[in-house]
Amino acid sequence: MERLASFSNDPFDKPPCRGCSSYLTEPYVKCAECGPPPFLLCLQCFTRGFEYKKHQSDHTYEIMTSDFPVLDPNWTAQEEMALLEAVMDCGFGNWQDVANQMCTKSKEECEKHYMKHFINNPLFASTLLNLKQAEEAQHSETAIPFHPADDPPRPTFDSLLSRDMAGYMPARADFVEEFDNYAEWDLRDIDFVEDDSDILHALKIAVVDIYHSRLKERQRRKKIIRDHGLINLRKFQILERRYPKEVQDLYETMRRFARILGPVEHDKFIESHALEFELRREIKRLQEYRAAGITNFCSARTYDHLKKTREEERLKRTMLSEVLQYIQDSSACQQWLSRQADIDSGLTPTVPVPSNSGRRSAPPLNLTGLPGTEKLNEKEKELCQMVRLVPGAYLEYKAALVNECNKQGGLRLAQARALIKIDVNKTRKIYDFLIREGYITKA
Repeated sequence: MERLASFSNDPFDKPPCRGCSSYLTEPYVKCAECGPPPFLLCLQCFTRGFEYKKHQSDHTYEIMTSDFPVLDPNWTAQEEMALLEAVMDCGFGNWQDVANQMCTKSKEECEKHYMKHFINNPLFASTLLNLKQAEEAQHSETAIPFHPADDPPRPTFDSLLSRDMAGYMPARADFVEEFDNYAEWDLRDIDFVEDDSDILHALKIAVVDIYHSRLKERQRRKKIIRDHGLINLRKFQILERRYPKEVQDLYETMRRFARILGPVEHDKFIESHALEFELRREIKRLQEYRAAGITNFCSARTYDHLKKTREEERLKRTMLSEVLQYIQDSSACQQWLSRQADIDSGLTPTVPVPSNSGRRSAPPLNLTGLPGTEKLNEKEKELCQMVRLVPGAYLEYKAALVNECNKQGGLRLAQARALIKIDVNKTRKIYDFLIREGYITKA
């Protein structure tokens, strides 16, 4: 026999005795082999050996009573339940009223016992926390709290942010439109009646099963959104920017697999790759130190400082070489040097004399690395530099003018200008160059 506590002290909360239909009072007997529902008997019916349908008098049984201690040897389970009910009825702190309702304990005993075992008991507090977490886990499949986005934005209806949130309504924790929003339409005209044939009944059951699969898909998609916190997209994007560019590209590529891995596993996957990029960068830096003969971190800091200085000096030299490469006017350069010398000596700089043209000529085009340069001879390279024409375009214009000249037996400047529609001055220089070199003849 085993003694188990009942859930309530009120006899009306228990089912009646199966033998005499009277209200059960503790202790009473529960059959361990029959049920559900539980087969309960009062002591009088149990002693008479009451039998009903499958229940036999020789079945194993349990004695249901709350006359045993739970938290304190001096308090029975029935008194524990009475204390909790009295506190709920009279309110916390009204210990005299609680004691009057219990009738078995004094005011001081009620207060001391409640504070010790229900307020200051860490074991009981942890048990309550576990019960609360279990309850939240139980309801997590029906509600969409979106824990990673605890405070989602509340945009106005039909705004850009509302469309980005897929019509999510934070106050209702739901969407304006569900996935497969018209799935219920297939069920609106279905009615199960007794006159249905077996085939028609099976078809209706199949339609209901299809609808259940759609509901499961809705729930799966909501779970993905909730677990990954995809409602607050801006917050999600801010979290992505904390990674380097390589990891951001990986994050964007692997986002479609997040629904397979789950939120924790997906974040671990991305973090592991971020750590891998960081380790590869550090290994490359250490290899550079080792190649330079550096063996300690003090020397490494000096090396990094000197390397940064060299890079800045190299950048300055590169900028200066580009400036010098495009300076072709010697008089303008001389005037600029004289003016800088006057400024350095503290004198008033002289105003440079403007050139006759009133404008500076553009520097020659640098053909280094441009495609088609290797197909040009020296004179053609010089023409492209002065006219500032890329080699590929020059070769196309040359081929077009030569073909037209062979067809017409000669070519005029007006025909060349109509054939290649670029600046007229550049066209004239190309036309004169091709005639001078013998590629075309004048009509």
